[in-house]
Amino acid sequence: MASKILTTAPLGLNSFLVEVESDIQRSLPKTTIVGLADTAVQEAKERVKSAIINSFLDYPRTSIVINLAPADLKKIGNHYDLPIALSILEEYDVIKKCEEILKKSIFVGELSFDGSLRKINNIISTCIFAKENNYENIFLPYENSHEASLINGINIYAIKNLSELVRFLNNKIKLETIKNTGSLENIFVPESFEYNFSLIRGQEYAKRAFIISASGAHNISMCGSPGSGKTLLARSMPSILPDLSESEILEVSRIYSSVGFLNKENPLIIKRPFRSPHHSSSLVSLVGGGGIPKPGEITLAHRGVLFLDELPEFPKKNLETLRQPLEDGKITISRAQMSLVFPAKFILITAQNPCPCGYFGDEIKNCTCTNLQIKNYNQKISGPLLDRIDIHLNISRVKEKELQNDFISNNSIEIKNQIINARQIQELRFQNDKILTNSEMGLALIKKHCLIPEEAKKLLGIAIEKYNLSARGYFRVLKVARTIADLEKSENIKTEHIAEALQYRKIEI
Repeated sequence: MASKILTTAPLGLNSFLVEVESDIQRSLPKTTIVGLADTAVQEAKERVKSAIINSFLDYPRTSIVINLAPADLKKIGNHYDLPIALSILEEYDVIKKCEEILKKSIFVGELSFDGSLRKINNIISTCIFAKENNYENIFLPYENSHEASLINGINIYAIKNLSELVRFLNNKIKLETIKNTGSLENIFVPESFEYNFSLIRGQEYAKRAFIISASGAHNISMCGSPGSGKTLLARSMPSILPDLSESEILEVSRIYSSVGFLNKENPLIIKRPFRSPHHSSSLVSLVGGGGIPKPGEITLAHRGVLFLDELPEFPKKNLETLRQPLEDGKITISRAQMSLVFPAKFILITAQNPCPCGYFGDEIKNCTCTNLQIKNYNQKISGPLLDRIDIHLNISRVKEKELQNDFISNNSIEIKNQIINARQIQELRFQNDKILTNSEMGLALIKKHCLIPEEAKKLLGIAIEKYNLSARGYFRVLKVARTIADLEKSENIKTEHIAEALQYRKIEI
């Protein structure tokens, strides 16, 4: 009877059950793997053979057929080595009388030639799968123990080598499960930021807009001449964002685990991501994809910041793909055999010059561009994309007096506390709605939480009639006004909140 060892097939951020079966036949020595296995999995048979022999365990000198079921699910990656080895050893009676524990356990890990286990990706998703499907144990490489330790409700065994695991399954030694932290209170450390708001001279109007953006997770764009401080403002944003909650840490770490960006020194992502891809980045690297879809920059920026500097220099096709994730907070990557959904709830910050030379409208240096050049430059960014950005800023050159002023404005810690208070109001407001911030509100929630006085309605009416404010723009103004009211701890949106929110819209005259 063929042996059966359980493992998982990670696809995107999810995992699926895979049964590894081995059948030893009386014929010439040959190892065959079936079950839609990719090249890395096919190569496992050589790694497994060397690992078993070099662990001083018996390896069958006959034909071996290994089946990875279900057969219609693509098997990709290096983590199948361990379950394949155990399946062969169980079928060859090297592992005996351990059927009960095998039925209740998930096995993952890549084998070295000497039998030691190497670190693998996507371990958080695998542990969550094992827990949600009521498996009692998971056996994984020792180097993955830090990221796995966060998951409660399952016995986690960190294995150093194949020989150790075989002796444990044969009841010759005992292994301790690794301690589940269950809480992240021990891993929080004081954050230090290279860029913070105390370094910014002047730009009080822009800093106010960034406080609103951080409080409600609103998208923000900046346009200004070179050296006006756009990049410094953007890079200072993480210093005022609230810390990730425990659920957000697990959510973000799961994403980074799937692409192998976690390591022993950084087993979990505890800071909000800040991703700043270059304008030469490909479409796949930006939004995700590939033969087997993987997360792109917009997913790696989930619950953090995506900063696109020199926005018009990005290919227009790449920018247009941001429209759906900015609206839905997720990106769907479809292929012939599968369709995967990746989360993409991020704060988009963009920066650009007003023209190719950068000095159109500058108070000191004259622009050398023609009207046609300026028009063509700005037309690289479509109206639908701009309409999805809540706050639009024109950044002016910093005055000489402000630049040389030694006065230190409010530091990031003081601003951060103000933003945390606003976020706590939103958390209480949306505790039953499965969202965290004002920017995530749909039409039903806007209607419920964004009631405005008659005077504010008249002001919005003027904006709609005279300045071509779109329906999307109208609702985004309401969401920004709701955030401004939260910053002032006001239960109701007032006319002055609407007026300030309208100042940040990009309106056409």
